[in-house]
Amino acid sequence: MQCSWKSVVLLALASVAIQYTAIRTLTSTSYLLCPAHSNSGCDDERLSNSTRRTQVLLLTTTRCGSTFIGQLLNQHPDVFYLFEPLYHVQASIIPRIHLPSDRQVMLGASRDLLWSLFQCDLYALESYIRPAPTNHMLDNLFRHSASRTLCQPPVCQAFKPGDSWEEWQCKKKCHPLNLTLAAKACHGKPHVAMKTVRVPVVGDLRPLLEDPRLNIKVIQLVRDPRGILSSRIETFRDLYRLWGIWQATGRRPHTLETRQFTTICDDFYNSVSTALSRPAWLKGRYMLVRYEDLSRNPLQKTKEIYDFVGLTMTPSVEEWIRVNTRATNDAQAKDKFGTMRDSAANAESWRQKLPFDMVEYSQGACQRALGQLGYREVQSAQELRNMNISLVLRKTFVPFL
Repeated sequence: MQCSWKSVVLLALASVAIQYTAIRTLTSTSYLLCPAHSNSGCDDERLSNSTRRTQVLLLTTTRCGSTFIGQLLNQHPDVFYLFEPLYHVQASIIPRIHLPSDRQVMLGASRDLLWSLFQCDLYALESYIRPAPTNHMLDNLFRHSASRTLCQPPVCQAFKPGDSWEEWQCKKKCHPLNLTLAAKACHGKPHVAMKTVRVPVVGDLRPLLEDPRLNIKVIQLVRDPRGILSSRIETFRDLYRLWGIWQATGRRPHTLETRQFTTICDDFYNSVSTALSRPAWLKGRYMLVRYEDLSRNPLQKTKEIYDFVGLTMTPSVEEWIRVNTRATNDAQAKDKFGTMRDSAANAESWRQKLPFDMVEYSQGACQRALGQLGYREVQSAQELRNMNISLVLRKTFVPFL
């Protein structure tokens, strides 16, 4: 009986794998990755269909400004946009896995779902949502009202193209969500865009990027990790409670979970290092954007993003940028999950909030990523608070074309 614990672990892993396989079989019967130099399973019709649609994936982490850049894509009339569809994969699978090695199960399920959604197969969502939908009607798709297309005909009759509305209004009036109509709307758009904070590095997407049936463009959004830490402390008070104590008292708790921060740095460094090595499978498919550059020059950077993914700037998008980068009151600026900010002032506002010893620690833990991405380290509390000195170095990242 001395090996019984091993048997239990193996059985648990097998159970997770079987459940994932069952979900994949039910939701992605057409999913078959095509080898990069093979036509196996990739008939001409599918390849032709893919060339008429561009898939855009915004790859980032939480509190990095991704809601704003996601909305830049969402505002364009040629884009079908989904806000964090992998939320449901995480909610469904994470409670059943317990080991670091089980992460591959999560990534495999995430890739499968992305593949299906990029093909406008929205029914693939249903196996990850509880309670299970009836007649393809969803009551609880995560923040579906953040998508303009899902708040307009044919999906919802409450608002018309050209109307203005708040997300809460769509959530109230466009409920439940009819997946059949949503899929129809998706097929009618030449671009499908999604954002996710649940894929750590761009290398995890390689099987999708090598599939010739897809035409994926990856926008990796990064931010100064010190700014991310400050925003998370403020937003996720329970999860970052010990960091908040350090910030408030100036004393670092002995039980502080530093991996909450170092994971940000490691993922950024590893992902960007992969991209900077310019592998063939990323050629023409990857763009790196710093949040600070977008905040300082939102219109110019949006034009660069649009050019990369094949979109044309419109007057309505320009107006949306103007309105949403100039918050007119404190309530708008402090909405943690909104898009309206004084963007230029917000980019380095963390410098007035974090104590120097916390910044000093974060710089030591994140030195490689800071240097790689062009963020300057500070050497004193006075330098930290001196807003006349920018910590964002001039550094140009051009798309890998």
